Amino acid sequence: MEAKTIELVQGTFEKVVPIADKAAEIFYAKLFELDPKLKPLFKGDMKEQGKKLMTMIGTAVNGLNNLEAIVPAVQNLGRNHVGYGVEDSHYDTVGEALIYTLGAGLGDDFTPEVEGAWVEVYTVLATTMKDAAAEVELKVAGEASSDKPWWKFW
Repeated sequence: MEAKTIELVQGTFEKVVPIADKAAEIFYAKLFELDPKLKPLFKGDMKEQGKKLMTMIGTAVNGLNNLEAIVPAVQNLGRNHVGYGVEDSHYDTVGEALIYTLGAGLGDDFTPEVEGAWVEVYTVLATTMKDAAAEVELKVAGEASSDKPWWKFW
């Protein structure tokens, strides 16, 4: 990832931090507008969920200078999301809601160059999460099939 991409994402996220609560509200409103079927995946206090979201984004954004250090945490997040019922297609919806939220929150500061940087960063992180989730799903499928008696494979 280029230094300019990291600089753009980190610089604009600094502008989101003061409005983090509002940004989280915008994000979830847009997410559920795009796909109302996602709402049941979120249980509990949405304000608290929003704080967790913003903390997670902040951790990822701040770790972009040392991607190798954050990859294990991102992979764990992807693995954990399997248990919540998250599917590959949901990552696209989340990405769309994130970009919308950033545009709404940053206004004129959300230039095409900034948008491109955020899309690149999100794509890298989401792909890392999806790959880790796929490993879990393969392992679970393998364990399930190995529990079958040999004659069930015919």
